[in-house]
Amino acid sequence: MSASGALAHKHIVLGLSGGVACYKAADLARELVKAGATVQVVMTDAACRFITPVTMQALTNHPVYASQWDGREPNHMPHINLSREASAIVVAPASADFIAQLAQGRADELLSLLCLARPIERVPLLVAPAMNREMWAHPATQRNVAQVRADGTTVLGPAAGDQACGEIGDGRMLEAEELRDELIAFFQPKVLAGRDVLVTAGPTFEAIDPVRGITNHSSGKMGFAIARAAAEAGARVTLVAGPVHLATPRGVRRIDVTSAEQMLAAVLPEATLHEIFVATAAVADWRPAQAAGQKIKKDGSGQAPTLAFVENPDILATVAKLPPGDRPFCVGFAAESHDIVRHARDKLARKGVPLIVANNGPATFGRDDNALVLVDAAGERELPPGDKLSLARALVAEIALRCPRRAA
Repeated sequence: MSASGALAHKHIVLGLSGGVACYKAADLARELVKAGATVQVVMTDAACRFITPVTMQALTNHPVYASQWDGREPNHMPHINLSREASAIVVAPASADFIAQLAQGRADELLSLLCLARPIERVPLLVAPAMNREMWAHPATQRNVAQVRADGTTVLGPAAGDQACGEIGDGRMLEAEELRDELIAFFQPKVLAGRDVLVTAGPTFEAIDPVRGITNHSSGKMGFAIARAAAEAGARVTLVAGPVHLATPRGVRRIDVTSAEQMLAAVLPEATLHEIFVATAAVADWRPAQAAGQKIKKDGSGQAPTLAFVENPDILATVAKLPPGDRPFCVGFAAESHDIVRHARDKLARKGVPLIVANNGPATFGRDDNALVLVDAAGERELPPGDKLSLARALVAEIALRCPRRAA
């Protein structure tokens, strides 16, 4: 999903400490600029051994700072001036040594100095660890990471995988796009903080035989965007996904299913554990009464086989009929091809839910943009057309306003 404009009006101080992962910081700077942020790079002496300030200046269009004695500042206080206008300070890579400096309040060069001198109540600090797996696992590093977290620093990662030293394990810095998305998420309002959200997404596939089946054109993009937006808003999110090829949003728990019956079986035990249920999946209304055990072959008669169908379970209506103490706040989706609002209003009454989100299915399946209409008992309201993630964030904000918290 496009991140264009997601960091507009944000001024990011991007700090680089020493480590081979500095090469990723170049990509990160580029991604932040593409997302609309202004980026000021500050590098340690060690970082300058891995990547040049010239490269970082070219990518950000701003001079790089590397010394606390930099004479370009009229008051000779870059550690003060650079932090005062920042929306956030992001250190990527953050080496084991740099994290130790933060934990101990040491400030012997510009980057650690400005982290210590920042107005802590309004300039957040985020760090992306990058180091060898043994360094990451060392008790001293884990103590230091725990300390910086306790001091209010947000720790992004690390990931596990191949390392420059040839070893494999925890300690890899997150990729540039992952860090960009983490920063975008960081700035989103936490309107669902601490709440549990269940989302269904994608199509279902109803088998005719081992190689054929009935499905639809749903890509799952809207449902995955809602799962991501809910996680960005601070929720604990479970995503039940039909057969789609989309990456799981960071921080989201995913359950993969194929058929409508499998989706119902996955949703029902989860529904009672969640406060909010958003049924975005395009579930097949019908399935073959019996799937053939072997591929159905042509017999030369020119006649198609006769297939009998049965109605699939109505997942949204089933959840909406749970006892009040177990029933989440239910939001349904209506992907229609015509008379969108009328069909959505019929669905609202038939399913017995407080909110239906309607859209034109054929016009949006597989696309990155959408147009939504919110239909409830009081009337209809259109959300302005936009990319699916922006619409998902607007919908999450709307749900947060409508859904009271469950009594403890």
